Amino acid sequence: MTTDLMTTELQRIIPEPPSTPAASVIWLHGLGADGHDFEPIVPELQLHADHGIRFIFPHAPIRPITINGGMEMRAWYDISDQGLDRQIDESGIRDSAAAVKTLVDREIKNGIKSHRIVVAGFSQGGVIALHLGLRYTHRLAGILALSTYLSLPDTLEEEANPTQQKLPIFIGHGTQDLMVPETKGRSSAQTLDRAGYLVEYKTYAMQHSVSPSEIQDVSDWLKQRLEIE
Repeated sequence: MTTDLMTTELQRIIPEPPSTPAASVIWLHGLGADGHDFEPIVPELQLHADHGIRFIFPHAPIRPITINGGMEMRAWYDISDQGLDRQIDESGIRDSAAAVKTLVDREIKNGIKSHRIVVAGFSQGGVIALHLGLRYTHRLAGILALSTYLSLPDTLEEEANPTQQKLPIFIGHGTQDLMVPETKGRSSAQTLDRAGYLVEYKTYAMQHSVSPSEIQDVSDWLKQRLEIE
């Protein structure tokens, strides 16, 4: 089964804010989930309604996943090895980043300023958020990356867009994560910090998930990025 992400627009869930949209958060789910996965978190973030922050939750396409015996599920790219950094599905990552880019472009076309857009993601979704956000051509508000890692780090120096210099990046990770070890989150944060990005790295006593304390930290970070205008 092949999926042409370059020509197929991603399906998505868009719970409209009570006031006119003035900022956007495009939030990507993890392997095997869908756009509904993080929808319930929106009210928990307790963002001010009058700031018009619109959340967009795309569904990844359905594809076979090698590490799961070829089982088909929603995924942003294939995974062949638990090591994550071996046999990387580079084409899948790049195709998904291109597909999500069309959603960012659409928000700008619809009147949202690029510096009022956050690209966010959990696990696989965080991989795509980091890949796209660091390379995007217009200045973003920031990148939110949870329980994830930096893919293709060797290409970052060449491909990173200067527009994103000193971009704020929040990275949260569970210390008991068995899916994506915390060491990968920490090393990714260190790589981005050395590259000059404004990285905030926090760990939580949890597995491959989110916790109330992380949600509170995400809320505080989003308010700093999007409620100052």
